[in-house]
Amino acid sequence: MNNAADPHWEHFDHDADIGIRGIASTLAESFEQAALALIAVITDPDAIKLTRSLSITCSAADPDILFYDWINELIFQMTTKDLLFGRFEVAINKELLTATAFGELVDRDKHQPAVEIKGATFTELRVYQNTNEMWVAQCIVDV
Repeated sequence: MNNAADPHWEHFDHDADIGIRGIASTLAESFEQAALALIAVITDPDAIKLTRSLSITCSAADPDILFYDWINELIFQMTTKDLLFGRFEVAINKELLTATAFGELVDRDKHQPAVEIKGATFTELRVYQNTNEMWVAQCIVDV
């Protein structure tokens, strides 16, 4: 079981779709954890070899929209490049997010993808600090 102060991710139910949530002491790390939650909807993130890297940049003045853009950019990159990611390094400077995603090409036998994620939604979209001053980044993804 995770200590509440440790960075972690979780899923939450929402009708036919699923919620992803990243929780960490920094905003950037909460985005990293939410990205792992996104991957865990598809496959086990620990089963992904980190043989490739991809740079990603997003920009938005509102942290909620920045998170929404980040998740949708990951989904776009995975879909168009047939990749899965197992680790993320995110930096956020004001409204600019720069990141590197590490992963490998999808191997259907190895990864056994459970679902195809169509995109992040505005449903339950929220980036905030909780009562423990941990950053929380969350939204529902359409599966």
